[in-house]
Amino acid sequence: MGIFDSLFGAKKGPAEELTPFLPKDIYEAAKLDFADIIAPAALKITPRELSLGEKLVRTFYVISYPRFLSESWFAPIINLDRAFDVSIFVHPIDTAGVLRKFQNKVAEIQSQIMAREQKGLVRDPVLDTAYRDIEELRDKLQQAQERIFEVGLYISIYGSSYEELDKAESEIRSILDAKLVYIKPALFQQEQGFLSVIPTGKDLLEVTSKLNSSPLSSLFPFISFDLTSDRGILYGVNRHNASLILFDRFSLENYNSVTFAKSGAGKSYATKLEILRSLMFDTEVIVIDPENEYEYLSNAVGGRFFSISLSSDHHINPFDLPVPREDESPADVLRSNIINLVGLFRLMLGGLSPEEDGLIDRAITETYALKDITGANNFAGQEPPLLSDFELVLAGMEGSESLVQRLSKYTKGTWSGFLNRPTNVDINKKCVVFSVRDMEDELKPVAMYIITHYIWNAVRKELKKRLLVVDEAWWMMKNDDTASFLFSMAKRGRKYFLGLATITQDVEDFLRSPYGLPMLTNSSIQLLLKQSPTAIDAVQKTFNLTDEEKYLLLESDVGEGIFFAGLKHVAIKIFGSYAEDQIITSDPSQLLAIAKAARERRQ
Repeated sequence: MGIFDSLFGAKKGPAEELTPFLPKDIYEAAKLDFADIIAPAALKITPRELSLGEKLVRTFYVISYPRFLSESWFAPIINLDRAFDVSIFVHPIDTAGVLRKFQNKVAEIQSQIMAREQKGLVRDPVLDTAYRDIEELRDKLQQAQERIFEVGLYISIYGSSYEELDKAESEIRSILDAKLVYIKPALFQQEQGFLSVIPTGKDLLEVTSKLNSSPLSSLFPFISFDLTSDRGILYGVNRHNASLILFDRFSLENYNSVTFAKSGAGKSYATKLEILRSLMFDTEVIVIDPENEYEYLSNAVGGRFFSISLSSDHHINPFDLPVPREDESPADVLRSNIINLVGLFRLMLGGLSPEEDGLIDRAITETYALKDITGANNFAGQEPPLLSDFELVLAGMEGSESLVQRLSKYTKGTWSGFLNRPTNVDINKKCVVFSVRDMEDELKPVAMYIITHYIWNAVRKELKKRLLVVDEAWWMMKNDDTASFLFSMAKRGRKYFLGLATITQDVEDFLRSPYGLPMLTNSSIQLLLKQSPTAIDAVQKTFNLTDEEKYLLLESDVGEGIFFAGLKHVAIKIFGSYAEDQIITSDPSQLLAIAKAARERRQ
């Protein structure tokens, strides 16, 4: 009788005798049974393993446990990055029968102890310990606090070669031996062992040990590393044990995150999911969007969408100042803003010499002074200057001719409509998106710097739980001034309840920046999705990934990867509900289908 026939039954002839299930029978019967579908192409049974097609499988059973089993002692086995199956059979035993046996055993141990005392022998600690353990367990059984079970624990490991199988066996055996748990291969019972491990619920090995409820509970198998907490949002599902990854970024030492993935791997989808779910927990979200991917999301949740471009009606004045907080002096706020503006002009003007840097710094200070904005007075409510005011001041300074000439394209030339206007945007909404898609590539870093500077001033003005998302952050990491400002936000954001989420597909450009690695170390959450072969080595080195994790990222599907949070990391699968998917998808085929359905409804 074949191995699968023993489970699902074999063909029966006229004499009701069991016969082998041959391909000829299948052909003549013109049908397939379930056993035919799941059966391997070939099967070979040996004393130590089975050959299932091109795979080898070896089954073990546990024969001995220590006196005490610690909590989660089985976790290292469950979390092994290997192909294996575990089957646990629990057979309850009648408590009354166990109590009768315990009564006899207690009497036997007591008589041994008394006999030793009468002979004047030294006390035997083994007998004393056994007596105490049995008495304690008997009390708990009588009070129904514990029960006794026959427990069978079987493990089947798989491999493509005998060497791989032996290596897996050695790894599992060494882990269990260290915990005083001993296993044996099911010699000459590999068929019964394999049938006991596959999900049919049949214990054909029947190699069991007696365990009471407490140590049995330590064997609970669903103990893989997880990130399930009492509060937070759903990031995805643990691919190892299907547990939910529920996490609150605002519960960590800082609230920052980085996301690395190749184009089309699902990084924007994952970010939009987090935005939607964070909004439900009263978190304000601000997004810097380079490709208009977040416009529909913003409209769907009643947020605001601002398009920043040369022809846009939305403007941000870089000379705007935040209102000083009660614990801040106006002089410190003004000084910090001037330093940031010098960095902006360094970016706008293609770099500054030390002399030019000094001129720019002095010109900014004098420009503010023209509007009666100094560190000596409270400038709350004062109208800030414009870029054209700064140009006039700079033009009156000796040695500024080159600077004025370079600056003129932002005040009078092609780019004049971009910066030289008063601010007319308001981010007093739960979800605000700034789009720079229509901005020329040369000006995108400048635009992103100005937007982040404006957001930072708004964040410092009022303490709220906020999340700032910078998509395609490599634009800002290309320049030291923009990267430095982004890094300062990552370091200081926690004081203002701000979490910074940076997303990029260009890993090498991000890490090439002197601020790339510091940004990573100041981010408590890292999400790695599918990576390209050209970037995987840099990612593996940066995140200290194993070879298995490296290949996992190369072979991951869309929305799959590794989620790091604090000291833990798990393999993650990200997905949204149907309603969420309709709002956040960026798949062109889905977007066309949604647009078509909308047109049909209007008609």
